[in-house]
Amino acid sequence: MLIELRIRNLAVIEDLSLELGPGLNALTGETGAGKSIIVGALSLLLGERASSDSVRAGAERASVEAVFDISEHPELHARLEELGFESDGDLLVLRREVQAEGRNRAWINGSPATAGVVGEFGRALVDLHGQHEHQTLLRAPEQRAILDSYAGAEALARTVSELHRRASDLRVQRQGREARGREIEDRSAFLRAQREEIRDAQVAAGEDTRVHEELERLEHAEELARESEAVHGVLYSSDGSVSDGLAEARDALDGLARFDPELVGLRDEVDELYHRASEAGRAAGRYSARIDVSPARAEGLRRRADLLFRLKRKYGPEFSDVLDTLARAERELAELDETGLELGELTRQLDAAEKELHDRAGELSRKRKKAGERLAREAEGVLSELGMPGARFRVELEPLGEPESGGAERVQFLASLNPGFEVRPLAKIASGGELSRVMLALKSILTREDPVPTLIFDEIDAGIGGAVAVSVASKLQKVGELHQVVVVTHLAQLASRGQRHLHVEKVERDGKALATVQSLDGEGRVRELARMLGGDPDSKTSRDHARELLATEK
Repeated sequence: MLIELRIRNLAVIEDLSLELGPGLNALTGETGAGKSIIVGALSLLLGERASSDSVRAGAERASVEAVFDISEHPELHARLEELGFESDGDLLVLRREVQAEGRNRAWINGSPATAGVVGEFGRALVDLHGQHEHQTLLRAPEQRAILDSYAGAEALARTVSELHRRASDLRVQRQGREARGREIEDRSAFLRAQREEIRDAQVAAGEDTRVHEELERLEHAEELARESEAVHGVLYSSDGSVSDGLAEARDALDGLARFDPELVGLRDEVDELYHRASEAGRAAGRYSARIDVSPARAEGLRRRADLLFRLKRKYGPEFSDVLDTLARAERELAELDETGLELGELTRQLDAAEKELHDRAGELSRKRKKAGERLAREAEGVLSELGMPGARFRVELEPLGEPESGGAERVQFLASLNPGFEVRPLAKIASGGELSRVMLALKSILTREDPVPTLIFDEIDAGIGGAVAVSVASKLQKVGELHQVVVVTHLAQLASRGQRHLHVEKVERDGKALATVQSLDGEGRVRELARMLGGDPDSKTSRDHARELLATEK
C-alpha cells in the first residue's frame, strides 16, 4: 500500500506531501490545479522517463519519493535481498531525482539504484490507469496475465513457461552437440584410420629393436657361422685346442702337487680355466649350428623393418610413441562415442520436454478459451453498468506455430465501446477515460486475484454523469475493499465515496504558481463536493446536496 507521496520542485509543485490510506482515496481540484502532475510524478516511480523540463523554474532538481507498506509482500523482501538492498522493516522507499541540467538518479531505501529497478518495484506495487503510455491494460503480457488469473491458470502458465525454457535450453544444447557431432565425425574418421593402421601392423613394445637385431644377424649369418665355428675349434674341437693344452697343464700340475702341496691351488685354477674354455668352445659350436642362413627370412624382416620405420616416422619420433598414439586414439574414440550417446540422450530429453510442453500448452489453451468467453460476457455486463451499454468485449486467441513461453497463442483484448463499430485492439479505440473504465470493469471482476495492491485511476469520469457516475463509484468502492484505490476525479459522486478526500489547489506565492494539497473532512469536504456539483459552495442547497452524497450508504 502507498502510505505517502512526496514531491518537490516538479512543475508547479514546490513541496507537496500526500498521505494516503486504505480503501478509496479521492483526489479532486479545479482543472489545471496540478492533479495530473501528481499522477505524472508517481509515473516516474513506475519507470517513466524523466525530463529536465519538468524541474520547477529556479530549482536545481526535482524529486519524487514514495513510501510503501510491503508487510504483505514477502516476494518483494526476497527481491530486495536478491539485489543487495537493505530492508527498512516493512517499509519500502522509492525515490527518483531529476536535475535541471539533465542528470537523473534513483534510490531504493536510501541506496543508489537504477531507474529500471525502481520501476520494477513501482510496477509491482502500483497499477496506474490514465494516459495510454502508463496503461498496463494495453500490454499483451498484461492482458494474458489477466486472462490466466481469471481462468485460475496462473500455475499452469508458469509451468508452460518453465517447460518452454527447458525445451529451449535442451534445443540449444543439442544444436551444440550436433555441431560438435560434425566435428566428431571428421575426428572419428581420422582416429579410426590411425587405430586401424597401427592395429593392422600388430606392433608390440620393443619390436623395432628386436627386428633390427635379428636382421643384423641374418645379413651377417655366413660370417657369424664361420667365425663362431673357428672359435669352437680353437677353444675346444681342433687338435691342439686351448682345452687340450689346459688339460695337459692340469695333469702335469696334478702330478707335481704330490711333491709340493703349494701347487694344488695352481692346479685348481688351471682346471677351472679348462672347464671354462671347454664350455665356451662348445657354446660357440652350438651358436654356429643355430645360424640360419635364410634369404627369405631376411627379406621378410626387411619389409617388417620398413613398416616399423614408417610408423615411427609418422607417429614418432620414438617407437613407443606409435603405441601411445594407438592408446590415445582408442581412448578418444571411446570419449567421442560417449558424446554420440549424449546427443541421443539430449534428443530423447528434448522430445519428452516438447511433448510435455505441447500437452500443457494445449491444456492452457483450453482453459483460456473457456475463460475468455466467460470474461467477455461478464465484462460486457459491467461495461454496460459503467455507461457503455452498447460495448462489446472479446478475448482473441491467435494460435502460434509452436508454443512459446506465454503459451500456444497470442492473447489480445478487443473491444467496441460505441455502437456501430467493429471490435479492435484496445489501444486503437479507447480514450483515456474509456480505457480506465475498461480496466475498472476488469479489476472489479478480478479483484481477489489481482496481486498489485494500489490502483490509480485518472480520467475515469470523462464523459459520464448521473446514474453511470454512481455505478462507477460503486465499482471503485468494491475494488477498494481489497485494494488501495486512488481516483483523480471531477465527479462529486465518485469523490463522496472515498474514505479519504484530498484536495489539490493552485495558489500564487511570490509571483509564482504552486500547487498545494489538503486532506478534507467535515465542512471543508462538504464545500468541495458542493463546488464539484456545479453549485455555489456557500449556498445551503448545494451543501445539503453534498451532505446527501456523503450520507449515501457506502
